[in-house]
Amino acid sequence: MGVDWARPEALWLVSLANSSIELGLVKLAICCAARQKFSLAGFSEEDLRSPKNLKNLFENWAAKHSKNYASPEEKLRRFEVFRDNVRHIHEGNKEKRSYWLGLNEFADMSHEEFKGKYLGLKMGRREVVRKSSKSTFIYQNASFLPKTVDWRKKGASRVKVVSITGFQDVPENNEESLLKAVAHQPVSVAIEASGSDFQFYKGGIFDGTCGTDLDHAVTAVGYGSSYAQDYFIIKNSWGAGWGENGYIRMRRNTGKPEGLCGINKMASYPIKWKLIS
Repeated sequence: MGVDWARPEALWLVSLANSSIELGLVKLAICCAARQKFSLAGFSEEDLRSPKNLKNLFENWAAKHSKNYASPEEKLRRFEVFRDNVRHIHEGNKEKRSYWLGLNEFADMSHEEFKGKYLGLKMGRREVVRKSSKSTFIYQNASFLPKTVDWRKKGASRVKVVSITGFQDVPENNEESLLKAVAHQPVSVAIEASGSDFQFYKGGIFDGTCGTDLDHAVTAVGYGSSYAQDYFIIKNSWGAGWGENGYIRMRRNTGKPEGLCGINKMASYPIKWKLIS
């Protein structure tokens, strides 16, 4: 049975392989998954073959996410948006790329509606604190950085209450400096997340279309490499049902000073902080 190694399920299963797993076993797993119409997108080709199947997909999705609509007209409108989003996901996943899309709780929202609700960079008091910090970049002379860093393994994903007295900026448009900072602690970064693929990102190393008009604040909690592709590990705020359990891997070393989606433009980390509880 032939396998398209560019398909999302193939990339995902291969990513599970390590030195203790033979590639042959991975290929076998992919073949078995294909026979079962396995799809990381959350639907199969069969779901798209008729209006009835698509309607059933919508009903099952709505039940899973506890969706309730005010009227039959509203439900119909949401179904039409859902249908268009499913098509976007399906067409996007046909392309040979290092990431894939999938259904999530936002599948009944138009992209404009989604951007209006979930995007918008608000700095507030933190911007004032950042500007007041005149200290130099403390990790400038850091060397011998680890090949991989994942602060989630050290508890960065747990919610804690802290007292922060200031923020220090990472040098702008300097990915080497950002890497040094992330090697030592989680770092707040801003990105442009207005591309339609962000709404339905499901997994893989994101290198999709985006600009540098920063509109979303996230946190870099690590970095690594996979099959010659370098990436940052980014914690998002859209819930565990989005992306890779609430995280996205974003490509680094793009050759652009500002980085993918402007990630190198405005980064900072807390200083003089202490744990309260």
